Amino acid sequence: MTEPRQRSLLTVQDTEAFGRELAAELSAGDLVVLDGPLGAGKTALTRGIAEGLGVQGRVSSPTFIIARQHRAGARASGEPVALVHVDAYRLGGDLADLDALDLDTELTEAVVVVEWGRGVVEHLTERHLHVRLSRAADSEVRTAIWEWVR
Repeated sequence: MTEPRQRSLLTVQDTEAFGRELAAELSAGDLVVLDGPLGAGKTALTRGIAEGLGVQGRVSSPTFIIARQHRAGARASGEPVALVHVDAYRLGGDLADLDALDLDTELTEAVVVVEWGRGVVEHLTERHLHVRLSRAADSEVRTAIWEWVR
């Protein structure tokens, strides 16, 4: 476990840039759990992670299909790695639906980012990156607090 780190994100572009920075630390087999209310920047952060990983395809919220797979592409640093982007909101904590996604298989070959995943997916790996995003009321300013958790 690491000490939590914190950063203010003033714009959507700052959130995406933060995602690109996080991507530099990620490799196949890593699980990223995003936590935060609607509008906190979870999908924007995932877009940045995807850019940093160099994955192919447009990244948008997978709310209605629950999971999107993005093939590996050229990566500035490190081995190419695919991205699986999951929105666990509609799962409502239903582990049977989660098991149907077969994420434990994907985890060996991709970085898996799960929005609304807190309390739902942590058991899939020995450690995960937990990112809590919040947004100040009546403001575009977001705060990210992140740490590796075992």
